[in-house]
Amino acid sequence: MNEPLIELKGISKKFGDTVILDEVDLTIYDGEALVIIGPSGTGKSTILRIIAGLLAPDSGEIYIKGEKREGLIEDHKDSIHIGMVFQQAALFDSLTVNENVGFFLYQNTDLPRQKIRKLVEEKLEMVGLPGTGDLSPAQLSGGMKKRVSFARAIMSDPDNPDTSPATILYDEPTAGLDPIASTVIEDLVRRLQGQNTGCGTYVMVSHQDSTIRRTADRVIFLYGGKVQWEGNVNEIDTTDHAMVRQFFSASVKGPIRVIGGQ
Repeated sequence: MNEPLIELKGISKKFGDTVILDEVDLTIYDGEALVIIGPSGTGKSTILRIIAGLLAPDSGEIYIKGEKREGLIEDHKDSIHIGMVFQQAALFDSLTVNENVGFFLYQNTDLPRQKIRKLVEEKLEMVGLPGTGDLSPAQLSGGMKKRVSFARAIMSDPDNPDTSPATILYDEPTAGLDPIASTVIEDLVRRLQGQNTGCGTYVMVSHQDSTIRRTADRVIFLYGGKVQWEGNVNEIDTTDHAMVRQFFSASVKGPIRVIGGQ
């Protein structure tokens, strides 16, 4: 196993009286593909936002390459750049594809617009969307919007290596997509990990069976605010853990409580 890249220690989070995360420990290793699974409403997306520095835990500690994070990402710059792909792509409807993908560079650097556009085209080529820079989000399919958000997540300033993402967080990247579009996204996730993007590590949240099996090396099962099981993706079909068995068999009978009851 490679060195720890990100470590969560004793992370807890409540919304109102509802406990979402209960003293969760989680280590993300450099170069791995980690997928967090579990029923809806168990805090998977909350963990991603805490890792990204967009949401503060109520208690616990976060370490980035061994350095303790203080506050949110806006308060203290991490030693590595963490990119995030949101579930609904989160594109700016009023901007073109080019402006969405290059948003960070347009807003935070003095690079010439023509150079930024060239960098955008390179990223669009990497996600299989060459020549789409002048389109608006309204002209894109759901799968294309997802890929544009991938291009935005891997965008960096070539004059500043620190802006290249060391980790990408994917929140349900295949949600709402048909099986073929899902396969395209799954293949893209793996391909981006192997390409020269700097982002050899990723953490994903997913409910979709094919996505879990095709994109995960290691799997974490979250339920009741705690990590209930973890293992290699190949152990999904061999483990006798009751929650994992129930989740992948889609059975209403088992230790996972069915929302709404029977």
